[in-house]
Amino acid sequence: MSEIKFGMQLPVQAQSRIMADEWEHSAGSAEMLAVAQAADRNGFDYVGVCDHVAIPRDLAPRMTTTWYDTVSTLSWLAGITERVRLASTVYIVAYRNPLLTAKGFSTLDSLSGGRAVLGVGAGHVVAEFEALGVPFKQRGRLTNEAIVAIRAAFADEWGAGGLGQSPRPVQPGGPPIWVGGSTPAALRRAAELGDGWLPQGPPEQGMPAAIQEIRSMREAAGRADLPFAMGGMARLYVGDPAWEVGPCVSGKPDALADSLAGLAAIGVTHAQLKFPARSATELVDQLSAFGSEVVPLLA
Repeated sequence: MSEIKFGMQLPVQAQSRIMADEWEHSAGSAEMLAVAQAADRNGFDYVGVCDHVAIPRDLAPRMTTTWYDTVSTLSWLAGITERVRLASTVYIVAYRNPLLTAKGFSTLDSLSGGRAVLGVGAGHVVAEFEALGVPFKQRGRLTNEAIVAIRAAFADEWGAGGLGQSPRPVQPGGPPIWVGGSTPAALRRAAELGDGWLPQGPPEQGMPAAIQEIRSMREAAGRADLPFAMGGMARLYVGDPAWEVGPCVSGKPDALADSLAGLAAIGVTHAQLKFPARSATELVDQLSAFGSEVVPLLA
């Protein structure tokens, strides 16, 4: 079996009703701590935290207004975990001056012993851009420019020219920059500027074709030999659920391992996993079962 790593979106932190399970809406830091530490114990490569600053009133019924601050939450996670990487999945870099982003993630990398991952995205909430004084129609260009500037600041204390930044990141060259999104622009951005790709929803052309497109664009850009984290997604439930879990792969550990092997076969190196659950306790139990029963089959 090809090697595949796996991560997860931290529950509770982002409570969009599209993504969050019902139990998350009445949960808080205690539940986030339990899940993060379970991921840390059970071989997860990363836990992810996403980003919104302020939700407009008309979108609040669907998105809710509960979105814990990304850098604050990742910094808190650095102190309560030991091994798991700390990823933004994703951070809207167009909202901030690139030096602010570089400072936050360099510091996070320093304090966590080199565990930061900067996942970036272009954003989609028009009113949020307007509230922050950022032109929505220019978000693609701003995102590309920010990636270049942040990478320069990560790589060199004086990467911004006459302005220096310390503490320095632990990882050589700074935290890897993964690009989120499933649009053609996001795929190109990942291929030409990123160190990885985080799909957000199935790409229109399907995962195998999207992966091949990214590979071809990386080859054309002369970047094919650089390390690259190719993302994928999977919903899993270890065992036979006694309730309606929705579309997912469930059952014996072999079935779950085979589904991840299928992702690895098309080129996925980092699968973001979602385990449906009715409580934080059930989710922690799922992570523990995955770690003890499925992970050994992936070695």
